[in-house]
Amino acid sequence: MPVQVVQVSPRVLKDSLPKSLREVGLQSLQLGRDYAEAYFQGTVVIFSQLTTLGNGTPFFKIVLQESENSSSTTTTINTLVFGKLAEDCAELIQQGDIVVVAGFGLAESVSGDSRHCCHLEASDEAGSTLYICPRSSSSQKASEIVAMHVAPKYSYTPLNELKGDTVVNLYGAVKFFKPPYVCKGTDYCSVVTIVDQSNTKLTCTLFHADRDTLPQIYRNGDIVRFHRLKVREFGGQMQGITSAGFAALTFDGTIGAPVIPRTSSKVFTFTDEDKKTVEDLRVWVESNLSNSAPAAKLFDIQPPMFFQLTCQVVGKAKVDGSSYLLKVWDGTKCPFPSWKVFVQEDDLEGDGNLIHQLRNLTVDILLYDNHVQLAKSLKVGSIIRLYSLHVKIYNSEEKPDVSYLQFHLHGGTGYGRGFTVLSESHTDAVELKAFLDTVDLTSNEHSEPSFPEFDTTYIPLGSRVDRFQQLSVTVLTDHQHLDVTALSTIINSRHPQQYRVRAKLRRFEPVKLHQSVKLHCPQCNCLQEVPDWPEVDLIIQETSASCSDPKLQSISFCESVVWDTENQGQRHVATHFVKHAEQTQKPENSLILLEGGMVKEMLKLSKRFKGIIPVRSTEGSLVLLDLSAPFFWQGNTQYYGCKHCSKPKTVSNLSFIAALKNPPWDPTTIAQALGIVLLQYVFLMKFILDDGTGSLDVYLMDCQNFFQIPASEVLTSNIFQEIMERIMQKLCPMGKNLDQLPWLECFIKSYYVKDETEEKLCYRIFDTAIAEDV
Repeated sequence: MPVQVVQVSPRVLKDSLPKSLREVGLQSLQLGRDYAEAYFQGTVVIFSQLTTLGNGTPFFKIVLQESENSSSTTTTINTLVFGKLAEDCAELIQQGDIVVVAGFGLAESVSGDSRHCCHLEASDEAGSTLYICPRSSSSQKASEIVAMHVAPKYSYTPLNELKGDTVVNLYGAVKFFKPPYVCKGTDYCSVVTIVDQSNTKLTCTLFHADRDTLPQIYRNGDIVRFHRLKVREFGGQMQGITSAGFAALTFDGTIGAPVIPRTSSKVFTFTDEDKKTVEDLRVWVESNLSNSAPAAKLFDIQPPMFFQLTCQVVGKAKVDGSSYLLKVWDGTKCPFPSWKVFVQEDDLEGDGNLIHQLRNLTVDILLYDNHVQLAKSLKVGSIIRLYSLHVKIYNSEEKPDVSYLQFHLHGGTGYGRGFTVLSESHTDAVELKAFLDTVDLTSNEHSEPSFPEFDTTYIPLGSRVDRFQQLSVTVLTDHQHLDVTALSTIINSRHPQQYRVRAKLRRFEPVKLHQSVKLHCPQCNCLQEVPDWPEVDLIIQETSASCSDPKLQSISFCESVVWDTENQGQRHVATHFVKHAEQTQKPENSLILLEGGMVKEMLKLSKRFKGIIPVRSTEGSLVLLDLSAPFFWQGNTQYYGCKHCSKPKTVSNLSFIAALKNPPWDPTTIAQALGIVLLQYVFLMKFILDDGTGSLDVYLMDCQNFFQIPASEVLTSNIFQEIMERIMQKLCPMGKNLDQLPWLECFIKSYYVKDETEEKLCYRIFDTAIAEDV
């Protein structure tokens, strides 16, 4: 245990240390010697706040004073603590505590203070251990070391009382989460949305170099405790991010389950008051929050579907650079033939005899892209939980009458996609292992798979309708528990609610698909057309036909130049290059403010620079153009602001972003700094659905989830436009009657819309996506 808190006298502490350790004083410290089996004892006189070094390593500094009877002329020494050891110490160290540093390194000090010319270095990697004797215990007598946790009094902030730019401690119940995944660089990332009894929601983006330090969440409804979470306001909402010293505990959210924290930390505080907080949250979760994602056993899956699977890994193998194979079982038998991925026997890790014995009970799952690295580290025998696992039916091109199931964990983290390893003590892991031990393997080992209506190798297409119904060209991404409701029932219901429907697409509007892209304000919900280039050019000409001041505005964080256009009546164009650390950046990293520019110039510059903001001069400052035109240009995409909800600020408000270490010149950050409410590109379409019992007009308003194509790029990409045309031709092929049309399975919700004279009941598609093979 790298950090031990002991409630004994200093004398008893010394006597109880491992006999292999020798004590060293300040006078005997010498560079070049090995202190792996030595210890230094001192009293804490000063300690710093926990910080993070440039490479992401936590860092904590303590100044220790040698005992009063020391013969050294210098009595204090800097002690530098790194990594997880630093995080643990920061939670426990108080002024006046007696600290023993065992197994340390010694390095020359460069601080230039009056303390010892060397400093101590302690870390987990060096095998260091710190024994902390709290000040209140230094005069106590005891016969042995009593390891215990100092319990400083922590205050916890309800989610509805959070304020920006603060560091807080809080409790919450998990409403949504993405299991830790490898992000850019070397860190792991996890996204967690939590709620509490105030019904306030907080989304937290958590980063750490150690995957186990992130909260070990297994399902929605788990309870989490976060210490030292930084809160910031972004886009009008509070968000949480990790800060120096961040720590997390996770608890099962089920009433009656043991209150045992899941954490990799060996040192943490947990009092009776904390236990009561967890139990109170459990009661609230029971009646206010679903604590489980859609889950299924292998024997009751209904493809195509996305679901959660808890299973044991019995084999694994690398397939190629972007995919990885897991052979898993849950003790039940999949009722349909499943795809067996071919790999060389030597490449398959696991007990070959057991894999052969379980061949009729295992399924092969392929994991892709960002999941591959984590899959490689899995141990055979682990109990894992896969989230948003996709099972679908595959039809062989060589044998049209052959079909079987495929299991995929697609790349990315959308809809919480990923997997996690359950701890051996987790209730679900214990129950699954106990169930697996009861499975009769001998009966399955000597029998080939047998399926009613099917032979042992394939599913006849004629029978698939009975077992799977007819295939849907869409997939459901949530709410798998809802049953299908007939459209006639929905039409006769006047109460707003959610439905699962299975119908066919008779027709859709608009027929010209590029006309379906609109601009939507998330605050006032207004919709507007995307202006075409002649219209945008006219708006820009009216508001900024030329640089109004060829002498330029003086902008502290920009370097500015003026150039004249050729053959355009000597039009002046001012370009303000935003500086970082008093220097201009490479074009691909540079933001520029363009004064007097036209559309063709902005299109050209936005392909070379990080982004373009069109501006005009007023007295003493630069301001944005009319919000009828894009306020930000980046690559092939133009970003608009809502004229009704935005409160534009001067461009000088960008200076604080320019001063950051890595300025995030993205649309959301820029919009927030300039007081702009960012409009979203959305698809807005009307589907006329028919299931044979009735016909219903349903609206689709979606950014990118339904088509899996970003609406913001459809207007500028011929490829995306062609993909959309192919998708809609598949959903609603021309010249086909209703019987020949494919089925769409989707979720719709009903809601009332008020106009000047009446309320109208409308319907909208949600949590539905086009199937990947479409």
